[in-house]
Amino acid sequence: MIAGIGVDIVDVPRFGRQLEKTPKLRDRLFTDVERDLPLRSLAARFAAKEAIAKALGAPSGMNWQDCSIIKDASGDPQIHLIGSVQEESERRGITSWHLTMSHDGDMAIAMVIAEKL
Repeated sequence: MIAGIGVDIVDVPRFGRQLEKTPKLRDRLFTDVERDLPLRSLAARFAAKEAIAKALGAPSGMNWQDCSIIKDASGDPQIHLIGSVQEESERRGITSWHLTMSHDGDMAIAMVIAEKL
């Protein structure tokens, strides 16, 4: 059963300007495994994190560092949760997540589906 969905779109050049304007933003938004990725990949991961928050109802107190978008062995994006985001996911009974990300030109988009049994 679908417990939540979320979608977000990011203007890549605008996102890049924000990262340049506020250098600590990169550290606040992304985990160690994400930080050094190309700008388009960072924008897509930020969209994914926003979509995850939306699928969870955007509760307060969630930490960006508690959600990481990693690639599995075949290169597909996977959601890795810890801490506050994992706790909220468990509280809502989420048993699996589905994620798709894409970027084209100046735009990056992500969509997630949260499922529970």
